Amino acid sequence: QVHLVESGGGLVQAGGSLRLSCASSASILSANVMGWYRQAPGKQRELVAYITVGGRTNYADSVKGRFTISRDNAKNTVDLQMNSLKPEDTAVYYCNAYLGAGIPRNYWGQGTQVTVSS
Repeated sequence: QVHLVESGGGLVQAGGSLRLSCASSASILSANVMGWYRQAPGKQRELVAYITVGGRTNYADSVKGRFTISRDNAKNTVDLQMNSLKPEDTAVYYCNAYLGAGIPRNYWGQGTQVTVSS
């Protein structure tokens, strides 16, 4: 029902910045939580950051102070500004929409590759 498309990934040097964008086919206001996850080589998918419909944000300790999640309700997009990138940030980044009303539902994008070189 909800289609998510990530964009903005690429190759950057350590210390550089990237801005990821997640475009939703539905109003992001219909999602209780919009989040960014990532899966690094040899690792399980992990939560990077999320933003609630009320605007509350949360970040993984590893990215706190470097990444910023934001949303544009008019454009139905959720962005992840990534600064001071480190090689350990290298991963496929996935957008997630969580709808908690009634029966909880999760929707995922196809992911966008972020590679940070030393």
